Amino acid sequence: MDTHSALYEQGRKRLEELRQLPPRQDKSLQERMLEHGISRRDFMKWSASVTALLALPLPFSNLVAEAAELADRVPLIWLHLAECTGCSESLVRADTPNLDSLIFDHISLEYHETLMAAAGWQAEENLEHALKTYKGNYLLAVEGAVPTANNGAFLTVGCKGHTGLEIVKEAAEGAAAIISVGTCASFGGVQAAAPNPTGAKGIYEVVDKAVVNLGGCPPSEKNIVGTLMYFIMFGRLPALDMYNRPKWAYGARVHDNCERRGRFDSGEFVEQFGDEGAKQGYCLYKVGCKGPYTYNNCPTERFNHHVSWPVLAGHGCMGCSEPNFWDDMADFEKPLGRQLLHGLDATADTIGAVILGATVVGIGAHAVASLFAGSSKED
Repeated sequence: MDTHSALYEQGRKRLEELRQLPPRQDKSLQERMLEHGISRRDFMKWSASVTALLALPLPFSNLVAEAAELADRVPLIWLHLAECTGCSESLVRADTPNLDSLIFDHISLEYHETLMAAAGWQAEENLEHALKTYKGNYLLAVEGAVPTANNGAFLTVGCKGHTGLEIVKEAAEGAAAIISVGTCASFGGVQAAAPNPTGAKGIYEVVDKAVVNLGGCPPSEKNIVGTLMYFIMFGRLPALDMYNRPKWAYGARVHDNCERRGRFDSGEFVEQFGDEGAKQGYCLYKVGCKGPYTYNNCPTERFNHHVSWPVLAGHGCMGCSEPNFWDDMADFEKPLGRQLLHGLDATADTIGAVILGATVVGIGAHAVASLFAGSSKED
């Protein structure tokens, strides 16, 4: 309780400091909400849900609401390196604007190659101006891996031909905090898959500052906005796991919160895509689901306005929020445990315990029997 009280006071002090700064947007968040038919009641419900997402007590919802309204006081510089822009798409592509996308619109977005109108020399000047004007105060978000081979020559950006490596190092130097958005920026992603000819690396490997990693291909828009809100509210990054991912988002295994977990415990598995088990929503472990080895909140937060996520849609988790997933999690449609254990089958939870040091979770006899049944035929 004392810890929460101290954190609350820290947030209160931080927001009071932000309130003294002039707004950078011509419209308030309330005006933007009114334009899109979002009520104050909806806003407070959203604030409560973000508070719960961040694993904070309910009284913090007032701070979340205030932080959202003051979001335009925090300069945000968003860089694009070796990537597909899918992480930005995760956040901004919506059929109708919701509060997550409105917060992103309301924040003081000083540079974002995909969304800004400027191009060419004007875009270069915008970035240089933002880096200089807001030095020491801006939040830096980076999307995409950093090619480092040949001094970064595999990625050049803009009319001046600076390498991505040069740009991210310069931008990181003056950042108040750094967020790697997506698995590419966090761990190198598919660009870093073997043999990795461009020497692609995660942001944390090329800068000398702490970096928060939002693993996922793409990460949930909730994880992006939640991390932004935490920084706006407290002026610092949240508690992180061993891979520098926010614990509130990446603290639980996909397997443990999956809606198909009951099927796993009952020994009900999809044997091949399109079979009767697939139609009945059986567990996808035997057709390659990597949920037992993956830490993310996909089952609880989902995507596209909380509509769905890959496992609910019928394909197993690929483990995309984990380091080196492209190499370590393949084949994506075969059980990972049999490969790692050289043909010896085992339960998903036991494999997870061996690989990740997780606590072994007991499962039903039906699950064990079903996993072992026919293993010699499949292997």
